[in-house]
Amino acid sequence: MISLRILEILEEQGHTKYWLYKQMDMLSYRNFKNIVENETSAIRFETLDKLKRILNVPIGELFKETQENKEEPDS
Repeated sequence: MISLRILEILEEQGHTKYWLYKQMDMLSYRNFKNIVENETSAIRFETLDKLKRILNVPIGELFKETQENKEEPDS
């Protein structure tokens, strides 16, 4: 499974969720919270682009692969 590592990046950079929320200029805190806490099943390309620009990271750095639901190759 793929998840966003926004909270990790914020911690590495010394920023808070509130700081990012203000930078994102999103209307709904609930939607923002769901994205940051990986509680969403979809995310817009526009939002990903905004995140990478604000956090100043390559797009690939926003993601990590988790063990949950990770398919194992056939033996």
